[in-house]
Amino acid sequence: MALSLGTRLGVYEVSAKIGEGGMGEVYQARDTKLDRDVALKVLPEAFTSDPDRLARFTREAQILASLNHPNIAAIYGIEEAEGTRALVLELVEGPTLADRIAKGPIPLDEALPIAKQIAEALEAAHEAGVIHRDLKPANVKVKDDDTVKVLDFGLCSRLSPVWRATHTHRVDRAPCGDWAHPATPRAPDRAARGPSRSSAAEASPVLTPQ
Repeated sequence: MALSLGTRLGVYEVSAKIGEGGMGEVYQARDTKLDRDVALKVLPEAFTSDPDRLARFTREAQILASLNHPNIAAIYGIEEAEGTRALVLELVEGPTLADRIAKGPIPLDEALPIAKQIAEALEAAHEAGVIHRDLKPANVKVKDDDTVKVLDFGLCSRLSPVWRATHTHRVDRAPCGDWAHPATPRAPDRAARGPSRSSAAEASPVLTPQ
């Protein structure tokens, strides 16, 4: 359901609507208990009785909770009140990468640190068995201190334990957003060398106009 200014959802008081997409509406809200601003991603009312959408919404929360990286926006919890369900997320200030690209080409000395941080976020997700599947400039924010945050894991998939353990190269899709084939084993010193080429390659197109 749409939330208006001043609406309370548990301890959260809505202050503004800041985004909207197929998987939910996003609001800025004040945590009246911890005295901080957060983002609320609210499941659209039309989906609240759809078991598949509800499962996907819960899965997004669980996957985000399993990721802990400075370049991935954090989740604080799930809030539900009077039939409204919301993810409580880190509020990331600053423009999206799409906003930045719209102003013109990004100089190389700015683009490289952005690409590196996106690749590091994806690498952390991949190491946890998570594929974003919706990476685009609108889902990346650049804060005033130049920290990059990857957002919106609503369409992500998780690599199944079987996929990761068997070391085959199949790409069969499993139900419920999981993948049935295993990740390529990672070299022990990969973390020291930086993001893998696959993560870097996935990040590169995000810096170009769509």
